[in-house]
Formats: sequence, structure tokens, C-alpha cells
Amino acid sequence: MILTPCIGVCSLDAHGYCEGCHRTGAEIAAWRGLSDAERQRFMLEVLPQRERERS
Repeated sequence: MILTPCIGVCSLDAHGYCEGCHRTGAEIAAWRGLSDAERQRFMLEVLPQRERERS
């Protein structure tokens, strides 16, 4: 099982993204139901891209 990207900074910004892991509230809620492949894609592709865009 792939671990969560949560770093314990759990606060949504004005755009609805978590300040710590860059997921939306809906993505956080759905995380446990995702397959390992879906989690891996999020952690390797989606979340790093969001972090770059927000920096």
C-alpha cells in the first residue's frame, strides 16, 4: 500500500487545496478508496505538478 502524501499541515487554501499535500478536500476523502496505481500516479504526477504551479 502506498502511503499518504499528508504531512500533517491540514488546512485548505482559498482555492480548495490542502496547504500540506496539495490535494482537494474531495481527493483527501476519496484517498482510501483509490487503487495503489491511482495513488502512485497522484503522488508522482498530479501532486508535484500542483506544487510547482502553486510556488
